[in-house]
This record gives sequence, structure tokens and C-alpha cells, in this order.
Amino acid sequence: MVKKKKIVFSIIIVLIILKLFGGIYEDDEFEEKYFFIKNKPSFKTYFYSPRGMSDMTIEQMSENQKKEQILYDEFVFSRLLSFQIW
Repeated sequence: MVKKKKIVFSIIIVLIILKLFGGIYEDDEFEEKYFFIKNKPSFKTYFYSPRGMSDMTIEQMSENQKKEQILYDEFVFSRLLSFQIW
């Protein structure tokens, strides 16, 4: 019984670490999805660039688009490791 509790506890800890330090981002050019390891913990898991490959500036974006673009730039450009998932 104690062994089962340790296994469940270990699985929960691994899932929490994956949630905090793992993420998925969508490539802004080819729309491919990549799993990546974040450089700092965050509860946000999915990142995309509202700008894409356009010449739009931050000032031309809505507030939600600005937040998404800033998070995309902050986490995706400073990622530690990434690989394509689909």
C-alpha cells in the first residue's frame, strides 16, 4: 500500500513539473506544433504568435494579442529544448 502511494505521489509531482516547465508552441511560419521546455515556470501551456509572419507591430494589436505575443516572445525565443510533435 505504501508503495502505491509513493508511485501516485511521484506521478503527481512529475505532472506538476511538466505543467509548469513544459509547453506547446505553434510555429508562426509553418503552423507546426512543437513541445518545448520553458526557461521558467508558468501555468500557460499553449503559445502562439498572433502576429505570425505579418509586419504587424505590437501597437497595432488588441490587448489580448499583445499579451499573447509578449508571452510567445518571452517563452518561445528563450526555450531550453524543443522538438516537433505534429
